[in-house]
Amino acid sequence: MKLLAEYGKTDLASVYVGETIRGNIVEFVQSLQPPLSRSEKWVLIVSTMNGCPVGCKMCDAGGFYKGKLTADEILEQIDFLVLKFFPEGIVRTKKFKVQFARVGEPALNEEVLIALEQLSKYDNLLPSVSTIAPAGCDRFFEELLNVKNRYYRGRFQLQFSIHSTDERQRDELMPVRKWTLEQIAEFGENFVEKDDRKITLNFALSRQAIVESSRIIQLFSPDKFLIKITPVNPTYNAVKNNIVSDVDVSNGMPQSHASFVKSLVEHGFEVILSVGELEENNIGSNCGQYVSKHLSSIVKMKDAYTYVK
Repeated sequence: MKLLAEYGKTDLASVYVGETIRGNIVEFVQSLQPPLSRSEKWVLIVSTMNGCPVGCKMCDAGGFYKGKLTADEILEQIDFLVLKFFPEGIVRTKKFKVQFARVGEPALNEEVLIALEQLSKYDNLLPSVSTIAPAGCDRFFEELLNVKNRYYRGRFQLQFSIHSTDERQRDELMPVRKWTLEQIAEFGENFVEKDDRKITLNFALSRQAIVESSRIIQLFSPDKFLIKITPVNPTYNAVKNNIVSDVDVSNGMPQSHASFVKSLVEHGFEVILSVGELEENNIGSNCGQYVSKHLSSIVKMKDAYTYVK
């Protein structure tokens, strides 16, 4: 990995821009979760593609696509950060999390599966795959189940980006063919086995979001799925598409959709209100952010990416 740029704070989060051995330009992140130290929890967020063909309406990483990364290129990002912070190559932390969630849709790249197999050498690793579940990727998810069972029983995190319970609105936000909520629910019933982590249904809630708790309650089991509510992070595309976050960042609660959360809790769902460190918006390390988008924009955002010069 050839390092091209680094932005942020090593004691909170840093975004790295690098060139892989095959000449692809990638972004990847290392972050902490204050007040936890690096020896307690360390999170890496890596790219699986050079660009992304999906083009989600709130994400800055879409808009161009130059191809899939190989397993070696995915591992390059991880190896670079491991050796930077743990020169011996041994990650001395209680909880080592690698998220396939920076740039690219992981389910469209079967090299992710190879990378996951090779990462099993870390016995303290918690891998996390975040996906919109594109249509036509059944084989990927079948093999993902096999990889989870073979290497990561009880310590694998699968997250589906939902954002709305209305299929038409989901198509507007994530403009590609993808699994319906019914298909996600059916897959999850087989994926989550005894002692496995629950599958996360993630809602980056906007004020315009159509979310009906009855749809979730009807389709998903609280024994196998949990709900995560996050803000819509400040991105150029969110501003362009008039997507305004509904989450009060002081407490994580949605303002227009509080009844959605209340109903889910009453029906036995675990609901995580997830608001990261707001300073990460200025670093550009939060979900949906992409520092290359900021650098190429003529008119700059004032409430994000301020660390990126």
